[in-house]
Amino acid sequence: MQPTTVMNGRQYGLDWLRIGAFALLILYHIGMFFVPWGWHVKAAAPVEWAVWPMMAVSPWRLMLLFVISGVVSRALLIKLAAPQGFAVSRSVRLAVPLLAGMILFVAPQPWFELRDRGTYDAGFVHFWLNDYFEFGGTRGTPLPTWNHLWFVAYLWAYSLMLAVLAALPTTMRARLQDGFDALLSGWRLVALPIVWLTFARLELHPVFGETHALVDDPYAHAIYGFAFFFGVALAGSQAAWTTILRYWRELLSLAAIACVALFTVHRLSDATPVWDIARACARSVLAWSAIIGLLGFAQTRLHHDGPVRRYLTEAIFPYYIAHQTIIVAAGFWLKQVGAQPELAFGVILLTTILGCALTYEVARRVNWMRPLLGLKPSPVAAQPSDWITKVQRN
Repeated sequence: MQPTTVMNGRQYGLDWLRIGAFALLILYHIGMFFVPWGWHVKAAAPVEWAVWPMMAVSPWRLMLLFVISGVVSRALLIKLAAPQGFAVSRSVRLAVPLLAGMILFVAPQPWFELRDRGTYDAGFVHFWLNDYFEFGGTRGTPLPTWNHLWFVAYLWAYSLMLAVLAALPTTMRARLQDGFDALLSGWRLVALPIVWLTFARLELHPVFGETHALVDDPYAHAIYGFAFFFGVALAGSQAAWTTILRYWRELLSLAAIACVALFTVHRLSDATPVWDIARACARSVLAWSAIIGLLGFAQTRLHHDGPVRRYLTEAIFPYYIAHQTIIVAAGFWLKQVGAQPELAFGVILLTTILGCALTYEVARRVNWMRPLLGLKPSPVAAQPSDWITKVQRN
Protein backbone atom coordinates (compact mmCIF):
# COMPACT_ATOMS: atom_id res chain seq x y z
CA MET A 1 0.00 0.00 0.00
CA GLN A 2 1.90 3.01 -1.25
CA PRO A 3 0.47 6.53 -1.39
CA THR A 4 0.30 8.39 -4.67
CA THR A 5 2.45 11.40 -5.38
CA VAL A 6 -0.58 13.54 -4.50
CA MET A 7 -0.42 12.25 -0.91
CA ASN A 8 3.36 12.35 -0.36
CA GLY A 9 4.57 14.16 2.75
CA ARG A 10 2.57 15.74 5.55
CA GLN A 11 -0.90 16.69 4.37
CA TYR A 12 -1.33 20.11 5.97
CA GLY A 13 -4.55 20.72 4.06
CA LEU A 14 -6.14 17.62 5.54
CA ASP A 15 -4.89 18.65 8.99
CA TRP A 16 -6.67 21.99 8.64
CA LEU A 17 -9.77 20.28 7.30
CA ARG A 18 -9.80 17.86 10.23
CA ILE A 19 -9.40 20.75 12.68
CA GLY A 20 -12.26 22.61 10.99
CA ALA A 21 -14.48 19.52 10.98
CA PHE A 22 -13.97 18.97 14.71
CA ALA A 23 -14.59 22.66 15.43
CA LEU A 24 -17.82 22.43 13.43
CA LEU A 25 -18.80 19.32 15.39
CA ILE A 26 -18.36 21.22 18.67
CA LEU A 27 -20.53 24.08 17.36
CA TYR A 28 -23.08 21.54 16.17
CA HIS A 29 -23.34 20.00 19.62
CA ILE A 30 -23.83 23.46 21.12
CA GLY A 31 -26.62 23.94 18.59
CA MET A 32 -28.24 20.68 19.71
CA PHE A 33 -29.06 22.36 23.02
CA PHE A 34 -31.22 24.92 21.20
CA VAL A 35 -32.94 23.10 18.31
CA PRO A 36 -36.15 21.08 18.79
CA TRP A 37 -34.40 17.77 18.03
CA GLY A 38 -33.86 15.30 20.86
CA TRP A 39 -30.65 15.58 22.88
CA HIS A 40 -29.30 15.06 26.39
CA VAL A 41 -30.26 18.46 27.83
CA LYS A 42 -32.52 20.90 26.02
CA ALA A 43 -33.20 24.63 26.28
CA ALA A 44 -36.52 25.56 27.87
CA ALA A 45 -37.77 26.86 24.50
CA PRO A 46 -36.26 25.83 21.14
CA VAL A 47 -34.75 28.38 18.74
CA GLU A 48 -36.53 27.51 15.50
CA TRP A 49 -34.22 29.36 13.11
CA ALA A 50 -31.21 27.36 14.38
CA VAL A 51 -32.58 24.33 12.55
CA TRP A 52 -31.44 25.71 9.18
CA PRO A 53 -27.66 25.95 9.72
CA MET A 54 -27.78 22.64 11.58
CA MET A 55 -29.55 21.02 8.64
CA ALA A 56 -26.96 22.42 6.23
CA VAL A 57 -24.04 20.65 7.93
CA SER A 58 -25.70 17.57 9.42
CA PRO A 59 -25.50 15.35 6.29
CA TRP A 60 -21.72 15.61 5.85
CA ARG A 61 -19.95 16.73 9.04
CA LEU A 62 -19.29 13.26 10.48
CA MET A 63 -18.77 11.51 7.15
CA LEU A 64 -16.01 13.99 6.40
CA LEU A 65 -14.22 13.08 9.63
CA PHE A 66 -14.41 9.39 8.78
CA VAL A 67 -13.04 10.01 5.28
CA ILE A 68 -10.10 12.00 6.69
CA SER A 69 -9.55 9.31 9.32
CA GLY A 70 -9.36 6.71 6.55
CA VAL A 71 -6.73 8.71 4.67
CA VAL A 72 -4.67 9.24 7.83
CA SER A 73 -4.99 5.57 8.80
CA ARG A 74 -3.61 4.51 5.41
CA ALA A 75 -0.60 6.78 5.92
CA LEU A 76 -0.03 5.47 9.45
CA LEU A 77 -0.32 1.89 8.24
CA ILE A 78 2.42 2.53 5.68
CA LYS A 79 4.60 4.19 8.32
CA LEU A 80 4.26 1.35 10.82
CA ALA A 81 4.73 -1.28 8.08
CA ALA A 82 3.24 -4.18 10.09
CA PRO A 83 -0.54 -4.68 10.47
CA GLN A 84 -0.02 -5.87 14.05
CA GLY A 85 1.80 -2.70 14.98
CA PHE A 86 -0.94 -0.63 13.40
CA ALA A 87 -3.65 -2.50 15.34
CA VAL A 88 -1.82 -2.05 18.65
CA SER A 89 -1.08 1.62 17.94
CA ARG A 90 -4.69 2.36 17.07
CA SER A 91 -5.91 0.50 20.13
CA VAL A 92 -3.67 2.53 22.41
CA ARG A 93 -4.67 5.83 20.80
CA LEU A 94 -8.40 5.04 20.53
CA ALA A 95 -9.49 2.28 22.94
CA VAL A 96 -7.67 3.75 25.96
CA PRO A 97 -9.33 7.22 25.70
CA LEU A 98 -12.63 5.53 24.86
CA LEU A 99 -12.55 3.51 28.07
CA ALA A 100 -11.30 6.47 30.12
CA GLY A 101 -13.98 8.64 28.54
CA MET A 102 -16.77 6.24 29.46
CA ILE A 103 -15.54 5.91 33.04
CA LEU A 104 -14.63 9.54 33.71
CA PHE A 105 -15.33 12.20 31.11
CA VAL A 106 -18.75 11.11 29.81
CA ALA A 107 -20.22 10.01 33.16
CA PRO A 108 -21.57 13.47 34.12
CA GLN A 109 -23.64 13.67 30.92
CA PRO A 110 -26.31 11.08 31.85
CA TRP A 111 -26.43 12.52 35.37
CA PHE A 112 -27.28 15.96 34.00
CA GLU A 113 -29.71 14.35 31.54
CA LEU A 114 -31.60 12.52 34.29
CA ARG A 115 -31.61 15.64 36.46
CA ASP A 116 -32.98 17.65 33.55
CA ARG A 117 -35.80 15.13 33.13
CA GLY A 118 -36.59 15.41 36.82
CA THR A 119 -36.11 11.66 37.38
CA TYR A 120 -32.98 11.74 39.55
CA ASP A 121 -32.27 13.75 42.70
CA ALA A 122 -29.01 12.40 44.14
CA GLY A 123 -25.64 14.05 43.60
CA PHE A 124 -23.11 13.08 40.97
CA VAL A 125 -20.77 11.20 43.32
CA HIS A 126 -23.67 9.01 44.48
CA PHE A 127 -24.72 8.51 40.85
CA TRP A 128 -21.22 7.50 39.75
CA LEU A 129 -20.65 5.13 42.67
CA ASN A 130 -24.08 3.50 42.79
CA ASP A 131 -26.00 3.90 39.53
CA TYR A 132 -23.77 4.74 36.56
CA PHE A 133 -22.28 1.25 36.22
CA GLU A 134 -25.57 -0.63 36.28
CA PHE A 135 -24.99 -1.99 32.74
CA GLY A 136 -28.62 -1.57 31.86
CA GLY A 137 -31.28 0.97 30.99
CA THR A 138 -33.66 0.94 33.91
CA ARG A 139 -33.59 4.75 34.19
CA GLY A 140 -34.50 5.32 30.56
CA THR A 141 -30.96 5.74 29.25
CA PRO A 142 -28.25 3.07 28.84
CA LEU A 143 -25.65 3.13 31.60
CA PRO A 144 -22.69 3.29 31.40
CA THR A 145 -22.52 5.05 28.05
CA TRP A 146 -20.06 6.43 25.54
CA ASN A 147 -22.45 9.09 24.16
CA HIS A 148 -20.49 11.27 21.70
CA LEU A 149 -17.46 8.96 21.94
CA TRP A 150 -19.29 6.49 19.71
CA PHE A 151 -17.18 8.05 16.93
CA VAL A 152 -14.04 6.77 18.66
CA ALA A 153 -15.52 3.28 19.11
CA TYR A 154 -16.46 3.04 15.44
CA LEU A 155 -13.10 4.40 14.32
CA TRP A 156 -11.34 1.81 16.46
CA ALA A 157 -13.46 -1.01 15.02
CA TYR A 158 -12.81 0.13 11.44
CA SER A 159 -9.09 0.43 12.19
CA LEU A 160 -8.95 -3.18 13.36
CA MET A 161 -10.77 -4.23 10.18
CA LEU A 162 -8.19 -2.28 8.17
CA ALA A 163 -5.40 -4.14 9.97
CA VAL A 164 -6.96 -7.42 8.84
CA LEU A 165 -7.16 -6.18 5.25
CA ALA A 166 -3.55 -5.04 5.41
CA ALA A 167 -2.54 -8.60 6.29
CA LEU A 168 -3.88 -9.87 2.93
CA PRO A 169 -1.37 -10.84 0.25
CA THR A 170 0.13 -7.94 -1.68
CA THR A 171 -1.47 -9.01 -4.96
CA MET A 172 -4.93 -9.09 -3.39
CA ARG A 173 -4.49 -5.62 -1.88
CA ALA A 174 -3.31 -4.32 -5.25
CA ARG A 175 -6.43 -5.75 -6.89
CA LEU A 176 -8.64 -4.03 -4.32
CA GLN A 177 -6.94 -0.71 -5.06
CA ASP A 178 -7.22 -1.26 -8.81
CA GLY A 179 -10.90 -2.05 -8.39
CA PHE A 180 -11.44 1.19 -6.48
CA ASP A 181 -9.57 3.18 -9.14
CA ALA A 182 -11.65 1.63 -11.92
CA LEU A 183 -14.98 1.99 -10.13
CA LEU A 184 -14.62 5.40 -8.48
CA SER A 185 -12.97 7.78 -10.93
CA GLY A 186 -14.34 10.48 -13.19
CA TRP A 187 -18.09 11.03 -12.92
CA ARG A 188 -18.54 7.74 -11.03
CA LEU A 189 -16.58 9.18 -8.08
CA VAL A 190 -19.50 11.57 -7.56
CA ALA A 191 -22.51 9.64 -8.83
CA LEU A 192 -22.04 6.17 -7.35
CA PRO A 193 -21.55 7.23 -3.71
CA ILE A 194 -24.60 9.50 -4.00
CA VAL A 195 -26.63 6.51 -5.18
CA TRP A 196 -25.32 4.44 -2.28
CA LEU A 197 -26.07 7.14 0.32
CA THR A 198 -29.57 7.61 -1.08
CA PHE A 199 -30.22 3.86 -0.96
CA ALA A 200 -29.01 3.68 2.65
CA ARG A 201 -31.18 6.62 3.66
CA LEU A 202 -34.32 5.24 2.01
CA GLU A 203 -33.94 1.52 2.72
CA LEU A 204 -31.77 1.12 5.83
CA HIS A 205 -32.52 4.15 7.98
CA PRO A 206 -36.32 3.63 8.18
CA VAL A 207 -35.77 0.04 9.33
CA PHE A 208 -32.75 0.29 11.64
CA GLY A 209 -32.42 3.96 12.56
CA GLU A 210 -29.05 5.10 13.89
CA THR A 211 -28.23 3.65 17.31
CA HIS A 212 -24.50 4.40 17.72
CA ALA A 213 -24.31 1.12 19.65
CA LEU A 214 -21.80 -0.48 17.22
CA VAL A 215 -23.25 -4.00 17.09
CA ASP A 216 -26.79 -3.17 15.91
CA ASP A 217 -26.22 -0.17 13.67
CA PRO A 218 -26.22 -1.29 10.00
CA TYR A 219 -27.30 2.10 8.65
CA ALA A 220 -24.46 3.94 10.40
CA HIS A 221 -21.92 1.36 9.22
CA ALA A 222 -23.24 1.68 5.66
CA ILE A 223 -22.55 5.42 5.87
CA TYR A 224 -19.53 5.82 8.13
CA GLY A 225 -17.84 2.53 7.33
CA PHE A 226 -18.13 3.38 3.67
CA ALA A 227 -16.65 6.83 4.33
CA PHE A 228 -13.70 5.44 6.31
CA PHE A 229 -12.72 2.80 3.77
CA PHE A 230 -13.29 5.25 0.94
CA GLY A 231 -10.67 7.44 2.63
CA VAL A 232 -8.31 4.47 2.94
CA ALA A 233 -8.56 3.74 -0.78
CA LEU A 234 -8.52 7.43 -1.72
CA ALA A 235 -5.09 7.84 -0.09
CA GLY A 236 -3.66 5.54 -2.77
CA SER A 237 -5.71 6.62 -5.79
CA GLN A 238 -4.15 9.03 -8.26
CA ALA A 239 -7.24 8.77 -10.47
CA ALA A 240 -9.64 9.82 -7.71
CA TRP A 241 -7.46 12.71 -6.57
CA THR A 242 -7.15 13.94 -10.14
CA THR A 243 -10.94 14.17 -10.36
CA ILE A 244 -11.23 15.86 -6.97
CA LEU A 245 -8.56 18.46 -7.66
CA ARG A 246 -10.04 19.27 -11.05
CA TYR A 247 -13.70 19.62 -10.06
CA TRP A 248 -13.76 20.69 -6.40
CA ARG A 249 -15.14 24.16 -7.19
CA GLU A 250 -18.04 22.75 -9.20
CA LEU A 251 -18.72 20.23 -6.44
CA LEU A 252 -18.93 22.92 -3.77
CA SER A 253 -21.35 24.80 -6.02
CA LEU A 254 -23.39 21.62 -6.37
CA ALA A 255 -23.40 21.27 -2.58
CA ALA A 256 -24.80 24.79 -2.24
CA ILE A 257 -27.56 24.01 -4.75
CA ALA A 258 -28.37 20.75 -2.96
CA CYS A 259 -28.54 22.61 0.36
CA VAL A 260 -31.13 25.01 -1.05
CA ALA A 261 -33.06 22.03 -2.43
CA LEU A 262 -32.97 20.34 0.99
CA PHE A 263 -34.28 23.50 2.66
CA THR A 264 -37.06 23.74 0.08
CA VAL A 265 -38.10 20.12 0.48
CA HIS A 266 -38.04 20.45 4.25
CA ARG A 267 -40.35 23.46 4.14
CA LEU A 268 -42.77 22.09 1.54
CA SER A 269 -42.76 18.34 2.08
CA ASP A 270 -45.26 16.12 3.80
CA ALA A 271 -45.00 12.49 4.88
CA THR A 272 -45.38 10.92 1.43
CA PRO A 273 -42.94 8.56 -0.33
CA VAL A 274 -42.25 11.07 -3.12
CA TRP A 275 -41.12 13.75 -0.69
CA ASP A 276 -39.08 11.20 1.29
CA ILE A 277 -37.21 10.31 -1.89
CA ALA A 278 -36.67 13.98 -2.72
CA ARG A 279 -35.34 14.66 0.77
CA ALA A 280 -33.00 11.67 0.67
CA CYS A 281 -31.67 12.64 -2.76
CA ALA A 282 -31.03 16.25 -1.75
CA ARG A 283 -29.35 15.15 1.47
CA SER A 284 -27.09 12.67 -0.33
CA VAL A 285 -26.05 15.12 -3.05
CA LEU A 286 -25.28 17.74 -0.40
CA ALA A 287 -23.29 15.29 1.74
CA TRP A 288 -21.07 13.83 -0.96
CA SER A 289 -20.47 16.92 -3.05
CA ALA A 290 -19.56 18.89 0.08
CA ILE A 291 -17.12 16.19 1.24
CA ILE A 292 -15.37 15.83 -2.12
CA GLY A 293 -15.38 19.57 -2.71
CA LEU A 294 -13.89 20.30 0.72
CA LEU A 295 -11.17 17.70 0.19
CA GLY A 296 -10.15 19.44 -3.02
CA PHE A 297 -10.35 22.87 -1.40
CA ALA A 298 -8.14 21.75 1.48
CA GLN A 299 -5.50 20.24 -0.79
CA THR A 300 -5.28 23.30 -3.03
CA ARG A 301 -5.92 26.19 -0.62
CA LEU A 302 -4.90 25.03 2.86
CA HIS A 303 -1.60 23.27 2.25
CA HIS A 304 0.52 25.37 4.61
CA ASP A 305 2.02 24.91 8.05
CA GLY A 306 2.36 27.09 11.12
CA PRO A 307 2.31 27.06 14.93
CA VAL A 308 -1.50 27.25 15.05
CA ARG A 309 -1.82 24.11 12.93
CA ARG A 310 0.76 22.27 15.02
CA TYR A 311 -0.99 23.23 18.27
CA LEU A 312 -4.51 22.41 17.11
CA THR A 313 -3.53 19.16 15.37
CA GLU A 314 -2.61 17.73 18.77
CA ALA A 315 -5.22 19.61 20.81
CA ILE A 316 -8.32 18.85 18.76
CA PHE A 317 -8.81 15.25 19.92
CA PRO A 318 -8.70 16.14 23.66
CA TYR A 319 -11.06 19.01 22.82
CA TYR A 320 -13.40 16.50 21.22
CA ILE A 321 -13.32 14.17 24.23
CA ALA A 322 -14.05 16.96 26.72
CA HIS A 323 -16.40 19.27 24.83
CA GLN A 324 -19.80 17.60 25.14
CA THR A 325 -19.68 17.17 28.90
CA ILE A 326 -18.90 20.87 29.23
CA ILE A 327 -21.76 21.80 26.88
CA VAL A 328 -24.26 19.60 28.74
CA ALA A 329 -23.18 20.95 32.13
CA ALA A 330 -23.24 24.59 31.02
CA GLY A 331 -26.59 24.16 29.28
CA PHE A 332 -28.13 22.52 32.34
CA TRP A 333 -27.13 25.30 34.71
CA LEU A 334 -28.06 28.08 32.28
CA LYS A 335 -31.49 26.50 31.90
CA GLN A 336 -31.85 26.46 35.67
CA VAL A 337 -31.24 30.20 35.92
CA GLY A 338 -33.48 30.99 32.93
CA ALA A 339 -30.83 32.51 30.65
CA GLN A 340 -32.06 33.86 27.31
CA PRO A 341 -30.93 31.98 24.18
CA GLU A 342 -28.49 34.62 22.94
CA LEU A 343 -26.76 34.85 26.33
CA ALA A 344 -26.87 31.09 26.79
CA PHE A 345 -25.19 30.48 23.43
CA GLY A 346 -22.38 32.93 24.18
CA VAL A 347 -21.78 31.52 27.65
CA ILE A 348 -21.84 27.90 26.45
CA LEU A 349 -19.46 28.68 23.58
CA LEU A 350 -16.99 30.55 25.80
CA THR A 351 -17.22 27.97 28.57
CA THR A 352 -16.65 25.13 26.12
CA ILE A 353 -13.59 26.76 24.53
CA LEU A 354 -12.03 27.61 27.89
CA GLY A 355 -12.89 24.23 29.40
CA CYS A 356 -11.47 22.31 26.45
CA ALA A 357 -8.31 24.43 26.45
CA LEU A 358 -7.84 23.92 30.18
CA THR A 359 -8.36 20.16 29.82
CA TYR A 360 -5.77 19.95 27.07
CA GLU A 361 -3.23 22.19 28.79
CA VAL A 362 -3.42 20.13 31.98
CA ALA A 363 -3.34 16.78 30.18
CA ARG A 364 -0.36 17.65 27.99
CA ARG A 365 1.69 18.48 31.09
CA VAL A 366 0.75 15.40 33.14
CA ASN A 367 2.22 12.36 31.45
CA TRP A 368 -0.12 9.74 32.95
CA MET A 369 -3.11 11.75 31.71
CA ARG A 370 -1.91 12.01 28.13
CA PRO A 371 -3.04 8.54 26.92
CA LEU A 372 -6.44 9.08 28.58
CA LEU A 373 -7.00 12.06 26.27
CA GLY A 374 -5.57 10.35 23.18
CA LEU A 375 -2.14 12.02 23.38
CA LYS A 376 1.24 10.38 22.94
CA PRO A 377 3.30 10.10 26.13
CA SER A 378 5.75 12.95 26.58
CA PRO A 379 9.13 11.99 25.06
CA VAL A 380 10.85 13.55 28.08
CA ALA A 381 8.92 11.80 30.82
CA ALA A 382 8.23 8.49 29.11
CA GLN A 383 10.58 5.57 29.72
CA PRO A 384 12.00 3.66 26.73
CA SER A 385 10.93 0.39 28.34
CA ASP A 386 7.30 1.44 28.42
CA TRP A 387 5.48 -0.68 25.83
CA ILE A 388 2.95 2.06 25.12
CA THR A 389 5.77 4.49 24.42
CA LYS A 390 7.37 2.03 22.04
CA VAL A 391 4.15 1.68 20.07
CA GLN A 392 3.28 5.36 19.94
CA ARG A 393 6.79 6.54 19.02
CA ASN A 394 6.56 4.52 15.79
